[in-house]
Amino acid sequence: MNPDFDAESLSPAERWVIAATVMFGAFMAVMDTTVINVSIPHMMGNFGQDLSSITWVATSYSIAEIIMITMTGWWSALIGRRRLFLASFALFTLGSVLCGTATSFPQMIAYRVIQGIGGGALIPISQAILRETFPRNQQGMAMAVYGMGVVLAPAVGPVLGGWLTDTYGWPWVFFINVPVCILGMLLVRRYVHDPCYLRRGMKSIDWQGIFLLSVTLTGMQVVLERGQEKNWFESNQIVIGTIVSAVAFLALMIWELRVKEPVINLRMLKDRNLLLGSGMGLLYGMALFGTTFILPQFTQELLGYPALQAGLVMAPRALTLMLCMPLAGWLYPRLGFKALALVGIGVLLWSYYDLMLLSLDAGFWNLVPPLLIMGLGMPFLFVALTTVSLSSVDRHNLTEASSIYTLARRVGGNIGYALAATLVAHGEQIHRVHLAGHISLLNQATRSYQSALANLMRHAGVSTADAPWTILALLERLLNRQASMMAYNDVSLFFGCIFLFMIPLIFFLPAHTETTGVKRLHPTRR
Repeated sequence: MNPDFDAESLSPAERWVIAATVMFGAFMAVMDTTVINVSIPHMMGNFGQDLSSITWVATSYSIAEIIMITMTGWWSALIGRRRLFLASFALFTLGSVLCGTATSFPQMIAYRVIQGIGGGALIPISQAILRETFPRNQQGMAMAVYGMGVVLAPAVGPVLGGWLTDTYGWPWVFFINVPVCILGMLLVRRYVHDPCYLRRGMKSIDWQGIFLLSVTLTGMQVVLERGQEKNWFESNQIVIGTIVSAVAFLALMIWELRVKEPVINLRMLKDRNLLLGSGMGLLYGMALFGTTFILPQFTQELLGYPALQAGLVMAPRALTLMLCMPLAGWLYPRLGFKALALVGIGVLLWSYYDLMLLSLDAGFWNLVPPLLIMGLGMPFLFVALTTVSLSSVDRHNLTEASSIYTLARRVGGNIGYALAATLVAHGEQIHRVHLAGHISLLNQATRSYQSALANLMRHAGVSTADAPWTILALLERLLNRQASMMAYNDVSLFFGCIFLFMIPLIFFLPAHTETTGVKRLHPTRR
């Protein structure tokens, strides 16, 4: 803690250096949740694992990260926020190096846990520091800078991961973190300080809360990640995991509301702005991360794109996100929360409507317009939600409140992953049954298509004996592809409806927010 530190005395240049510094941490931590998505097939071959097992590379990171996100306020009070920020940077860097050098699957899982523990605290601390660094009339711009770290990162991750994997190999997905993190640590040591009003020291350690929190979040993450693979509640493992998570969650809520120094301060949810903002943040995370997960799957499975090209599909969204995030920050104090959020939702609904109309004939340039539109809408909604969620939180509790908001968005992202995978799998089955009912020799279209395929078989030199089986195989393949395409369209419709559902929630929040959480003391600087 620096007793001489006064955020109000900072020059504009110093504020922006701090903003860039903390954005490094948030960006790297969030990007590592998506950067490996296009590298998974390469890791499967390297470690000799199937798809079910290799997904633990992502799951282990998410579990460790989400637990640490929740505990950030507690750790900040225990050892100091600046020390926690530096330690998290160092641990994240160490984990990245170890992941890139892993030679066995158990090693990779252990190293990803280390990396996740390091990355978890970087996200909420970045948000809290930015809230304190910028004056009230620049809060929207501060959250725009934060948004460039946590919203741009999932969009950039597949692009960067695809390029690194195809060019240098999957280990470089992790090695690329090292120079950025080292620069971030140097800047933190130089420019970031703890303000004098931060709560410091703990009279007791909430071991029971830590245990219940770990069981709750680990169980929830495992259920969400493995539910589709295990056919959800038809699996005893998923049923047991759900029961354990639910019981641990109820016990956690009861315990944390009774203990004096809880590991997660649930009493803060009495703040209406934080409660509703976190709820909408959860819905926002579902759509953002669900879309980030499903689009590379769509382009690789149905359109046959390689890893790099699948990642590049997300580039238009990343581009407009980067360009429009500062614009959203500039518009926030001029339009207000409600207007900015409603504009963002309207633009997002437009983009999801376009995605819902895609077909198997879609090419790269068919995907560009809806993703450009999506990248335009997301910053407006993100800046509005992030700013209003902490607007009425006391400055002493900013780190804890930021942890709760970040947790809601990350849990939403995990739910989005699970929902996207489940909706595609179930949608494929439903649409396949529906489409198969229209394929019959009594149907003129079916007979015409078979006749056309028979002519192609003859010209291709396929024997008369093999032609019928080949035609059936081609019909089966077309049927499955069309069913998959319709299932992906259903996912776009579902995520669009999520934003539609958010509209009435916006009107429960104030039109003009009071940023009491960023009022500052005025100590004399020595």
